Amino acid sequence: MHIIRAKNFTAHKAWGALNIACMQGITTRLHWSDKAYHWHINDGEEVFVVLDGQVTMHYVQDGKQLSKLLESGDIFFASVGTEHYADPIGEARVLVIEKQGSI
Repeated sequence: MHIIRAKNFTAHKAWGALNIACMQGITTRLHWSDKAYHWHINDGEEVFVVLDGQVTMHYVQDGKQLSKLLESGDIFFASVGTEHYADPIGEARVLVIEKQGSI
C-alpha cells in the first residue's frame, strides 16, 4: 500500500513524473509541470486528469485546432491518433494513464 499526496508532489523539471503503477502494460503516472508540453500523438489511448491547478488542453479534432481549459477534477481522453498538447497555467499536477512507453 502506498499513499501519495498529489498536491505536495513537485519534480525537478517540467513534466517530471512519479511512476505510481504499471498494470498489464498500462502506466499511471503523476506529473508536475509549470511549462507547456509539445504537440504529440500517442501510440495508444490516454486519460489525462487534472488533480491540481489549471491546464489548457490544445487538440486537433476534425482538422481544426481547438482548446479547452481543464480545471481540478476535469478529465481529457485522447483516443488513438489525437494530436494534442497541454499548457498549464502556473503549476499543475496531472495524473496520466496510458500505454507503457508512450510519449
